Amino acid sequence: MIKLKEKIGYGFGDMASSMFWKLFGSYLMIFYTDVFGLSAALVGTMFLITRVWDSLFDPIVGVVADRTSSKHGKFRPYLLWLCVPFSLIGVLTFTTPDISATGKIVYAYITYSIMMMAYSAINVPYASLLGVMSPNVKDRNSLSTYRMIFAYLGSFVALLLFMPMVNKFTSVSGSETNGWMYSVCVISLMCAVLFYGCFALTKERVKPLKEEKTPLKEDVKDLMGNSPWWILLGAGVSALVFNSIRDGATVYYFKYFIDELAYSNISFFGVSFVLSGLYLAIGQAANIVGVILAAPMSNRFGKKNTYIMAMVLATVFSVIFYYFDKTQLGWIFTFQVLISICAGSIFPLLWSMYADCTDYSELKTGNRATGLIFSSSSMSQKFGWAIGSAVTGWLLAFYGFKANQVQSVEAINGIKMFLSLLPAIGTVLSIVFISMYPLNEKRMAEITRELEQRRENDNNFKTEENEARIKTGVAEPVE
Repeated sequence: MIKLKEKIGYGFGDMASSMFWKLFGSYLMIFYTDVFGLSAALVGTMFLITRVWDSLFDPIVGVVADRTSSKHGKFRPYLLWLCVPFSLIGVLTFTTPDISATGKIVYAYITYSIMMMAYSAINVPYASLLGVMSPNVKDRNSLSTYRMIFAYLGSFVALLLFMPMVNKFTSVSGSETNGWMYSVCVISLMCAVLFYGCFALTKERVKPLKEEKTPLKEDVKDLMGNSPWWILLGAGVSALVFNSIRDGATVYYFKYFIDELAYSNISFFGVSFVLSGLYLAIGQAANIVGVILAAPMSNRFGKKNTYIMAMVLATVFSVIFYYFDKTQLGWIFTFQVLISICAGSIFPLLWSMYADCTDYSELKTGNRATGLIFSSSSMSQKFGWAIGSAVTGWLLAFYGFKANQVQSVEAINGIKMFLSLLPAIGTVLSIVFISMYPLNEKRMAEITRELEQRRENDNNFKTEENEARIKTGVAEPVE
């Protein structure tokens, strides 16, 4: 049984990751177009190129992590080694240098590419850690729930406070570019501390049946033959298309369609908040509700059925969202809550199902490539994010978007679609994929029992062989 302290510690890791993930998803596009000074089409292309490469980089990290051996384990050391570099590179990504337009493009490509690689290098081992903290399915469901609760809590804090910090630092420094950079410095410091806390509070317990390192070719072959993995890959990509389009267009929606500057500032405890920040933060709070509901719902109806129900509801709510007028803020915020509850419930299910895929692979092949399998989950996120962000940038340009100007009717209609009809395409595709997922609760119970029996037999064999070696005078026991 995993103790509460360790569950919280594991949650710290995704709290750190999600702070930057949400900054990238919700603010990086508008930072590049409205602050940094790049065109929407150029940013969309850059996101696609860098994120596709980064998606392919994830399995490399997984392979390396699987072959890591240290006193801290396979996956935990990366949290210790990379927490500070990750945070520093994040600051550089949101820094605007005083150089030529061409130089800015080069700078954006380099810093963003390095940032995404650093994200993979720390996040893939973190995700893989779930597969070795406990072999128990209920423990994994619980860890996934804690992970997602803290992920959305981190996102909530970052999204709620980020623009107020930007406005405050801009006012103090007299520079909007400095306002963005200083705000990211605060978030970066928090992330470094949280990643270290995750390292310090967690343990690795599950050992593979095969202790020797398998050839990379065999790991890849096993992965390619893992049909549940392929299904989750498709579902994950589709879900992230849904999320990335909605997140990436939210600030545009409130800046250019709602015209949030026309509304009085909303202040709490002397801090002024903008509508877009409140909208995003409320979405994260609703995501947490979805995460909390995921475990009891999946325990009652199964992971697959719970996932399908959530995505069907998200599809319906997203289509309705398109028809809201900009004056209907009550309905806009209400449906943000409903859609976000649905979205929040699916991700702990996905992470738990990836852990199940690891067990399925070990039963089928005898090989437990935890890092490689979990890196695929990160890869699916990056692919979905790449597609969604690129589509957002390209369609903004297609609809005639012009930064910091009054938008055309066509551009406004396109921005409305980014929060409604276009994300609904992703939810429908995700439903199609997950409907084919074969590892239900009954099948996983069978797999768990058989793996436990194999480990017990393997331990008995080693004990008998050690006794035989001792009797014959051989000094070295079998590990």
